[in-house]
This record gives sequence, C-alpha cells and structure tokens, in this order.
Amino acid sequence: MHQTIGVQRTTTHRWWVLTIVVAAQFMFGVDAFVVNVAIPTIAAELHAGAAEIEAVIAIYLIAYATLVITGGRLGDIHGTRSVFLAGVLGFALTSLWCGLAQSGTELIVARLAQGATAALMVPQVLATIHVLFPDEARSRAFAIYGVVLGLAGAAGFVLGGLLVTLDLAGLGWRTVFFVNVPVGIVIAAAAWRWMPQAPRRSGTRLDIAGALVLFVGLLCLIGPLLFGHDVNWSPLVWLTMLGGAAVIAAFVRLEHHVAAQGGMPLVDLALMADRAFMRGLCAVFAFFFANLSFYLVMTLFMQNALHLPPLSAGLVFVPLALAFVVASRHSGVRARHRGTMVLIEGCALQLAGLAAVLLTVVLVESPSALLLSVPLVVFGYGQGLVMAPLSSAVLATVKPSSAGSASGLYGTTTQIGNAAGVAAFGAVYFAVQASHAPQLALGVTLMLIGLSIAASAALLMWMRRAA
Repeated sequence: MHQTIGVQRTTTHRWWVLTIVVAAQFMFGVDAFVVNVAIPTIAAELHAGAAEIEAVIAIYLIAYATLVITGGRLGDIHGTRSVFLAGVLGFALTSLWCGLAQSGTELIVARLAQGATAALMVPQVLATIHVLFPDEARSRAFAIYGVVLGLAGAAGFVLGGLLVTLDLAGLGWRTVFFVNVPVGIVIAAAAWRWMPQAPRRSGTRLDIAGALVLFVGLLCLIGPLLFGHDVNWSPLVWLTMLGGAAVIAAFVRLEHHVAAQGGMPLVDLALMADRAFMRGLCAVFAFFFANLSFYLVMTLFMQNALHLPPLSAGLVFVPLALAFVVASRHSGVRARHRGTMVLIEGCALQLAGLAAVLLTVVLVESPSALLLSVPLVVFGYGQGLVMAPLSSAVLATVKPSSAGSASGLYGTTTQIGNAAGVAAFGAVYFAVQASHAPQLALGVTLMLIGLSIAASAALLMWMRRAA
C-alpha cells in the first residue's frame, strides 16, 4: 500500500522524475563519446599502447553488455529506485577511479567497473518512464528521451575537447571522468527525493552463471583483437579466440540447462525460433559494429595525423550529431509510410557520407575541421535515419510476452557490436598506420566500416523476407 501511495504521489511530479532519469541517461551517453576525444591525450600521458587505448573503450562496453539484462532484473527484484541509486552512485565512484588511474591497465580495470555500474543504472530509466507515463503523455516522454540520446553525442564531443583544452587545475584528460562525480551526486540526491519505488515483480530470478560465462566468452573473442598486434598475432591469439567461441557455445547449452531446471535464463530461448528477429539482430550487430569504431578512428586520425587540437576535433562532430537528432525526428514519420526501406536509405546515406569523407582526405592533404564536418553531416543524418526506428523494426515480430527479453537482448547486441567493432577496426587502423601513411590507414578502415554498413542493409532486407 505504501509503495502505491509513493508512486501516485510522485506521478504528480513525474516530469521532474523524467528529468532525473533522463539526466542519468545523458551522463551515460556523454561518457560513451567524451572518452573518444580524450583518448590521444590519455595515451600520451599514461604511455598507453594501441591495445590499451582500444581496451579502455571496449571493456566498458563488454561489461555493460553482459550485465545490462541482470541490471534490469535486479530492478524488478529490489525496485527500480534502489537499483538506480546504486547504479548512479557506483557510476560516480568508478568515474572518480578512472580519473585517478595511474596506468593504462588501471584505467582499463576502472572502466570495466564503470560499465558494470552503468548496467545497473540505465535499465531503470526506461522502466521508470513506462511506470510513470501509462497515458497519452508517454509519446512525449519518449520523444524527450530520444532527443536527449542524440544530443548526448554532440555534448560528449564538445565537452571532451573543452575539458582537455582547458586543462583545469592541470588535471587534463582526468576531468572528463571527474565531471561525472558532482553530476552523479546531484542526480542521486534528486532521485532519493523524487523517484518512486516502482512495484516489484514476483518470480524474477537472476542468471549470474550465464552472465559470467557470457562475459568470459566475449572477453576471449574480442580481447585478442585488441592485443594481437602487440604479440605479432601469435598462434595463442587465435587459440584464445577459438576458446572464446567454445565458451559462447557452452553459454547456449548452459541457458538450455537453466531453463530445463525451471530457472530464468539470461536469454529467452524462445526468441531463437523467430527467424525475422534473429536476422534483425544480425543486422543490428553489423550496424553497431561500424558505429563507435567510426568515431574512434576519425578522432585518432584528426588528432594524430592532422594535429587538430582536442576541442577542434570535438567540434567537427557537432554538425553530425545535430543532423542525427534531426533525422531521428524525421525517421518516425517516414518509417510509418516506408517501413524498413527507411533503414536501407539511411545505410545508403551513411555510405555516401563515408565516401565523401574518404574523398576529402584523398584530395586535400590537410583538410580543416570545417571541411571535414561537411561530409560528416551526411553520415550523421543517415545514421539517425537508421538508429531511431531500428529497435522497433527488429522487435516488430516479437510476441508481447517476450518483449522485455527481446529488448534486453537487443541492447546487449548493440553494445557487443560496438565493442567488437572498436577492437576489430581499431586493430586494422593501427596495423596499417604502423607500416604506411595515416591516410591509407583511415581509407582502409573506412572502406571496411562501409562493408559492415552494407552488410547491415542486406540483412535488413533479408529480415523483411522472413517477417
């Protein structure tokens, strides 16, 4: 009874609660991009190698991907408010640890912990919006949520460049992590005051063994891509990746065993029978495989090869991010009329943007930040056309009873794709750069990223035939 009264009381202030949870989502989104701009500076100060640079980004995504479903279930078991508070405060503390790191290895471990705490925080955001907006205001709430997601990218690039350039108190890149501490404390205090404790769901159980096995499998599959160049791609690299594939296969068998024992497996095995959904997940993986890695290689090229300062490099992406937001707003209406074809068109625009970037780099020896930002607008608009309606298109065939599990699996796939792309394309970029010109390294990597986007478009077409 007390819980219900609390929810009703807080519903009166639900727009304040929306501000609180969306602010947490914004902090998480900013953190995914702010580190990209600071990476060259981090590498120089900590004397971190190429593998450590990629691992700083990838390990955060792997930890988040493997634990996000568990984080959602913890919210069902212990209440969204309690788990949200634990996640926000944990994110602030691990951000402090990241900022205090004295070596590349320590920063990697701190980023792993940061990704784990993000997996507690982020699932509660959508759960809270669902509880507080069951009426006609829901579409407006989700529209605000979508715009904030888009703006987080632009804010991350600008904030990263600004903080590194200002070098406040001589802290340099460390401020990109320290800024999360006061922000996290303010969000936690506001959540303690206003956020409701949503009703708990009985019967929800954790699959800790499944999450751990999935984490080990992904680490063995992706980790060697990060460090392979450092050991000259020795046979041990390929054996470790083979072992990772075996662990992933064991994960599937473990999930069947958990289900047979009456437990709640991490992955809803019934979803495996939905051909359209599984093809859609393959398209999602290919799309996000090319997503974050694009920003990484562009940042490295601009700061290391073109010698653009961090702030200028960050500002290059602002028109892209704004185009992404505009496209996200347009895509909903277009998707209702053209369906999956909007996603295909978005992929085509991304490919055109990549080609324009490549042409700019080839024809102009040292392109300015302004010149680079022009073709990136095309890429950003195409990316927004795809990303905004992608989840609804992939989840369209899923039964309502499996919607929650399918959404969790979708989110996990996006982050695994991001992490794998950073590892794979980062390895390609550094390998080519070591023996050839940076322009060639960028060109080869952008062409491979383009192939991944084209594969995503082909898989989306395949998904249409299965639906």
